[in-house]
Amino acid sequence: MSDCLFCKIIAGEIPSSKVYEDDVCLAFHDIDPQAPTHFLVIPKTHIGSVAEVTEDNAAAVAHMLTVIARQCKKLGLDSYRVVSNIGAQAGQSVPHLHFHVLAGRDMTWPPG
Repeated sequence: MSDCLFCKIIAGEIPSSKVYEDDVCLAFHDIDPQAPTHFLVIPKTHIGSVAEVTEDNAAAVAHMLTVIARQCKKLGLDSYRVVSNIGAQAGQSVPHLHFHVLAGRDMTWPPG
């Protein structure tokens, strides 16, 4: 999508502080971190949100979760939160699937 912020980051039109990249996904530090460790993982193929996950793109989502587990292990994190907001009321501000990975502080419950 030409007007999607995350698609522009993937295309290199907008800079990011990369944590990880492969052919399927990109991980980068959040510009407004909510925890000492806060990065996003996004698919390189535009998927609007979890609501748009299908049998055809589920492998990319599973790969993203594997990347999250591997990166957290690499960072020495054994406790972290993975969040995906779906829709404006839930706090999704960029309509491109992304997982927030947060760690390094106590996470309260319920969130929000």
